[in-house]
Amino acid sequence: MKLNSLRARLILIILTPLLVIALVAAAWQFRNTTQRAANIFDRGLLSAALAISRDVAVSDGDALSPGTRALVNDTSGGELFYHVYAPDGVFVTGYSTPPILPPEASETLTEPFFYDGRYQGEDVRVLRFQDVTVVSGIAGVFNITVWQSAQVRSYFVRDVLSRSFGVIALLVLCVAVVVWFGVGLGLRPLVDLESAIAKRTPTELEPIQRPVPVEAQGLVRTLNSLLDRISRRISSKDEFISNAAHQLRNPVAGVLALAEAVQNAPNPDAAQERSAELVQAAREASALTNKLLSFERASGTDMRQSGEPLDLSALIQQVGATYITAAGDGAARLVYDLPNDPVVVRGEAVMLHEAILNLLTNATTHGGPDVTTITLSLRTIDGMAVLNVIDDGVGIPADKRLAAISRFAQAGGGAGSGLGLPIALRVAENHGGRLRILDHNGGAAIQVALPLS
Repeated sequence: MKLNSLRARLILIILTPLLVIALVAAAWQFRNTTQRAANIFDRGLLSAALAISRDVAVSDGDALSPGTRALVNDTSGGELFYHVYAPDGVFVTGYSTPPILPPEASETLTEPFFYDGRYQGEDVRVLRFQDVTVVSGIAGVFNITVWQSAQVRSYFVRDVLSRSFGVIALLVLCVAVVVWFGVGLGLRPLVDLESAIAKRTPTELEPIQRPVPVEAQGLVRTLNSLLDRISRRISSKDEFISNAAHQLRNPVAGVLALAEAVQNAPNPDAAQERSAELVQAAREASALTNKLLSFERASGTDMRQSGEPLDLSALIQQVGATYITAAGDGAARLVYDLPNDPVVVRGEAVMLHEAILNLLTNATTHGGPDVTTITLSLRTIDGMAVLNVIDDGVGIPADKRLAAISRFAQAGGGAGSGLGLPIALRVAENHGGRLRILDHNGGAAIQVALPLS
């Protein structure tokens, strides 16, 4: 049984309190048995003293009769010793030299007095008893001392406790066996669940339908949810690979055709012209590849957990500078409407930079030839950093918005890979935010909302 197994933990949880209760019960039984044995044997000594007193009075001080002696020994549980002396201190009958009376005991005893003493090197339990009687014509208070070996009651206590402890140990052992097999039976549904999980493969991720105990239903629901997400993730990956292969086929074929044209050019001038076309086609294929990689990277982990605090205002200005440099003469004029105080979000700077740059590039590429101004407005609303990217181009019709945020699709056709808005959407979602296309007259308006750090 491994200490880190569920069965071991359950058994320890169940049996530990049971063992504690058993130990408490054993301690209580020991104390109770000891007290009861002391009371029983002390009463036996008192009964024996009364019997001896009456027998001495009847026999005028002679030794006890065999019947009385046998009765005294039987009721006391073992051999009994006694000593009787008269009021004047004269020995009457019994054994000589009784155990010494302790100093705290009074010579005049109105009640039976029990104490522990020593007799011939052995521990004994003693009763000193005074009784008014007449022996051989002498009337007065006779002192009767009765004692018995302490081992007699020790044997009695040991015998009773051994039986009691044996019963307790047997009960604990029985409970342990029942718990062992009971826990095994209780955990059998988890073993069946393990078998069901083992049958799942990367191509078969159907939810688990078998009945399970109520305590495991939450686990099964979570597992089924995970299997569903993995299945959708794999399907998304397969679809992405298929679409990427389709999108890269034409650029790669174009690059190959232009390379062959350069190789077969009839003269240097034609070769140089076709070389320039080849370089442009290679750049477009490289840009598409980078877009595909960016889209795939944007589908990564939750940036709220792995990211770092970023000033979104400063990041927007950095992206604007990158856009102006990359677009050159084709860049639109950027208008910043940013707060004076830092707007801090948690995320990855490279991915956020890529997402905002895609929004600016999309505005220039798909906004039409009349795009002249792009406004970047940043506000904090209800714990969110809200960025609006607004241009004065042709805009995005309401019936084309779904296509605009779908990968490899475009709202109005034309140049581009169809990945700009999908990349921005994935980045926003991975940062715990959202991307929306807003209603706007005279251009497109894209809103990105990210949770504040």
